[in-house]
Formats: sequence, C-alpha cells, structure tokens
Amino acid sequence: MLKALPPLPFHRLPVASSKRRIRCSRMSTNPAPICPKFIPAEGGGNINSTSKFEGIRFSLVSYNILAQVYVRSALYPHSPSACLKWKNRSDAVLTVLKSFGADFLCLQELDNEDFYKGNMETEGYSSLYIQRSGQKRDGCGIFYKISCAELLVEDRIYYNELVNSIKDGSSCGDDQNNTLAGGNNDSDLKSSWSKKDSRDHGDLNDPYVRLKRDCVGIMAAFRLKGPFDHVVIVATTHLYWDPELADVKLAQAKYLSSRLAEFRTQVSDRYDCVPSVIVAGDFNSVPGDKVYQYLTLRCPKSATLVECIEEYPIPLCSVHASTRGEPRFTNCTPDFTDTLDYIFFSPSDRIKPVSILELPDADSPSVVGCLPNYYHPSDHIPIGAEFEITKD
Repeated sequence: MLKALPPLPFHRLPVASSKRRIRCSRMSTNPAPICPKFIPAEGGGNINSTSKFEGIRFSLVSYNILAQVYVRSALYPHSPSACLKWKNRSDAVLTVLKSFGADFLCLQELDNEDFYKGNMETEGYSSLYIQRSGQKRDGCGIFYKISCAELLVEDRIYYNELVNSIKDGSSCGDDQNNTLAGGNNDSDLKSSWSKKDSRDHGDLNDPYVRLKRDCVGIMAAFRLKGPFDHVVIVATTHLYWDPELADVKLAQAKYLSSRLAEFRTQVSDRYDCVPSVIVAGDFNSVPGDKVYQYLTLRCPKSATLVECIEEYPIPLCSVHASTRGEPRFTNCTPDFTDTLDYIFFSPSDRIKPVSILELPDADSPSVVGCLPNYYHPSDHIPIGAEFEITKD
C-alpha cells in the first residue's frame, strides 16, 4: 500500500566533487579510510565545468556496508582485528558516507539503523529503512538530503512473498514455478533444487523453503528540487547470495522488476508524471549472469509491445556498463573477488550519468590483502553516479 507523505521544505545544496582521491582526516594512529570522489563518466571531461547547465543534477551512492552482525574474525581472518571492531568500523563507515556529499545513499546490510540515522540527520539526511524478514537483523536503507528531494511515497519489497505465487500441490516443473526458477527446464530445475544450503534448515526441494530467503528491498518516489519538477524513483535491494540458488536470485530479480513497474505506474498516475527509475544495490550476481542479463536485457525487435512488457516490465541500463565499463570488482575477499553491486537506471533522453565514483585498481595498496581493512571498512567498495536531468 502506497503511503503519501507531506511535502518537505525547499533547499538545494551543490554536490561537491573532485577528480582527486583523498584520504579523510581522522584522529587515529591507524590509516584513515579512503574517501573516493566523483570523476567524469566518459573520461577526459571536467565535472567542475563552468558551462551553465539548465537542468537538475543529483548524485547517488550505493554501498554494502557489511552488517556488524556478520563480522567475525573467523570469517575475516585476513583483516586486522581492530578493523572489525564496531567502534572503529562504524566511525570509518560514517566518515566515508559523509565524505560523498551525495543526495541519495542506498545502503545494504544496514544494521544498527538508529546509529546511522541519528548521525546522518546532522548532515541533512532523512531516511527510509526496511529490515530483513525472519530473525535477520540487517536490512536496506535509503538516505536522502531533504535539501535535494521531497519524499512523495514509498513501498517495500519482501521477496518471501514469492512463495504466495506457488499453488498448493503444484510441482517444481509447472510453468508458474519454472518462471520463478528462472526459466530452467525441468531436469535442470530438479538438479538445481536438489542442492543443500548448509546455512539454512529445511528441504530445498520444497519451493516454499527454497524461495523463503528473507531478502528485502525498498523503493520510494521523490520530487527533485530544481528549476522544474521531476520525479525520480529510487530503489535499493540486496538479493540472495548463494550461487547454488541462482534460480532463486533470478526469481527475486523478476519480482523486483515487476514491483518496480507496478510502483512506477502508480506514481505516474497519482502525480501525473513520467518518473525516472534508479535501482541500486548488491545483486549478488556477476556481469553477464542470468540476473544481470534479465535486468539489462532489451526486447528483441520481433517482439510485440505486450510481450516486452510482460517479460521485461521495466528495461534498465547499468551506469558503469554504459560509461567506463563494469568495475573489475566491488567485493574483495580471499575466497571471492568480483563485481556484485550495480546502479541501474531507466534509459531515456532526459537522464544521463555524467560522473561516477572513483574505484580502486586491482593492484592498489588499499585492497592488497583483501577487505575489510583500515582503508575500506566493508568487504564491498562503494559505487556511485551523478546524473543530469533535462527538461522536456
């Protein structure tokens, strides 16, 4: 159910940006966390150009900050023990978040939500939060500058609702559940669903158990404050992690796309607008896999409009893929180093990414030995983009 909210006061602060990476000042004998800055999206440009821009410009950063509930020395034996302590990590995460000056922050694995909410309020942010289902203690959050955006309406995504689409007594191979499982054929589906996840209890051959991963997302519509009215939908999510349950991740991606399309229609009808859509988060999927392909796939020319809407309800484009290319990695641990985090947007003639957050090189001293460390307080690195929106 959509929940309308009262308007917020109008103010607009400029987004600070620079081509140079700096380390934030911090009173500590240990190295300070690295605070990356925005650089031109296409390379060779100048994001501080003095040329007059008549539209709206805003920035967004997505960051899996690593929930403290998951931080154990046994899981991160490569990390200095001091880096894993809540006081040190929380201070470092706050330092990095504040340094961006971003208009929107999309955070995953957000626990101790009251701590971040209180500290970011002093920086001019308001926030939305959804906790994971079940007994999970972390969730997803959207922090937004009230000087930049007016919150219109929000909605929440509980991927456990996928189990409601399974008919009683249906088999894993019927058309409905085959779609949920990502379009696998029956033999592949049964083979995939026969694997066990040692971290969860229950029979993974049971689709009710298999689909109930307690993952969530949150989406909200904002009216941007600028020289003209424009509504943007910002969503963040954290899909399930296990590569053995790729069908579940794809089912979640399809549900996300469907819910986003429904939400966009509701916002468009209620506020008489054509909103832009930005979806950011940890998709636990590498470039080119089924989740990535589904979210960024374009309809074939032979397909009808109805077929396209049914199969791909909200076409999206990756910020990095459309500019400098996907990062070499966004998650860096001894057992796994690859790209899992993305910022997707609905492509149109009105919106374009003009800058992206600087990323560390694979051989950078700041990531040698893997994460988290003193330079990066999470096992993920933040990604970000600055967008320009032009008037109709």
